[in-house]
Amino acid sequence: MTVEHAPRISTHPTREDLGRAAATAAAAELLEAIAARGQARVMLAAAPSQAATLAALAGAAEIDWSRIEFFHMDEYVGLPADAPQGFRNWLHRSFLNKVPQATFHPLAPEDGPEHYAELMGTEPFDLVLFGLGVNGHLAFNDPPADFADPQATRIVALDDTSRRQQVDEGNFAALDDVPTHAITVTIPRLLNAHALIGSVPGAVKLQAVRDTLNQPIGPNHPGTALRTHPNVQLFLDTESTP
Repeated sequence: MTVEHAPRISTHPTREDLGRAAATAAAAELLEAIAARGQARVMLAAAPSQAATLAALAGAAEIDWSRIEFFHMDEYVGLPADAPQGFRNWLHRSFLNKVPQATFHPLAPEDGPEHYAELMGTEPFDLVLFGLGVNGHLAFNDPPADFADPQATRIVALDDTSRRQQVDEGNFAALDDVPTHAITVTIPRLLNAHALIGSVPGAVKLQAVRDTLNQPIGPNHPGTALRTHPNVQLFLDTESTP
């Protein structure tokens, strides 16, 4: 039987306000992990929705970044390693270059999903920073998503909604330019974490937020998996709040 938990939700006037609030919460989790274990393991999402949060987090002077190990959720298959649309490259531009003392483990599709699964290991993440796709996806776990996937990572075919979102966000000029496949960290591995903090701004995410909070927990609405975890915070702006 699934035990359901209500995410803690806060609404903020702008993306920048949302980002500062989410970053404050994230910094508290990192400081707690470092105080308890001397280090922190963090899973990152790479998307425009995360930009304000990561920018604010990079400015948290109280964090010893040398004690933090970063991973990321997904990466396209078939893009050149230096393609600007690559998620590892986006993370460097948007965040990692500002905290060079941290350790980052890029997901390299050429190495295959098993390699990244081994790199992550089975230890829980201290913190997962996530967003929601227009279709409610977590990482690239599009509906119907496997809530009991035995693998930590896998190659997936991207549905047209996820691919169209990449065009709408300005990452690609046309749908045909968007890769059809990606490597993603699976939902069970993402949820194997002490805390999850979501940054979900914008009117285009309103239905995904509504479904995440109100639909029955199940594969047709991947975000509902968040309600199986006891420590989820969801940061919204006025446009994404149901």
